[in-house]
Amino acid sequence: MRVVLSVGGSILMRGFSSKRIEEYAKVIDEIAEENKIFVVVGGGEMARRYIKISRDLGSDESHSDYIGIGITRMNAKLLISALSDKAYPEVPENFREAKRASLLKDIVVMGGTEPGHTTDAVSAILSEYVDADILINATSVDGVYEEDPKKNPRAKRFDHLTPKALIEIIVRSEMNAGANTVLDILAAKIIERSRIPTYIIDGSDPKNMLKALRGEKIGTKVGVR
Repeated sequence: MRVVLSVGGSILMRGFSSKRIEEYAKVIDEIAEENKIFVVVGGGEMARRYIKISRDLGSDESHSDYIGIGITRMNAKLLISALSDKAYPEVPENFREAKRASLLKDIVVMGGTEPGHTTDAVSAILSEYVDADILINATSVDGVYEEDPKKNPRAKRFDHLTPKALIEIIVRSEMNAGANTVLDILAAKIIERSRIPTYIIDGSDPKNMLKALRGEKIGTKVGVR
């Protein structure tokens, strides 16, 4: 299978620990034993800090986005280092480069691409471009809720959503550089039009990616039963 993993920068770089990155690399390597893997790495809190400084200095949103993209690519390089020679050694800057790289290695790691596209959107577009069989979004929450669970602890978590229902939940999400939402609206619309089976899971434990791939009950499934 062709698998796209979207790994949030906040979870991969939590504690700025090389051991943590190695834990993710180990799971990704295990998944790659029988699958072609594309990994899209986010920028996390560090990217948001850089973007804030950029805005404070008077930069527009596009320039601020480029700042954030740079951080995502640095995070991607660290993951490539942990994967050693098992991954393509460079960070593709667009979808064509990523697809070509997959002809040489079974694991391809990239970050952001263009202003206005979060890494959620990048992973969804990449899934469509490479005709992926599954998209797994490993983020800082354990699925999609009807409301922000940090603000409302009683908010309901959905085990399954149609793409249309997902769009309705996140339609008011901000599209500014560095927006921190469970999934952005562009990613959701790409998932809807491409009918990509998608899992939104708690990525704090990298083994959860394996559980999603095996079809275990975890997180929120979008477009699949």
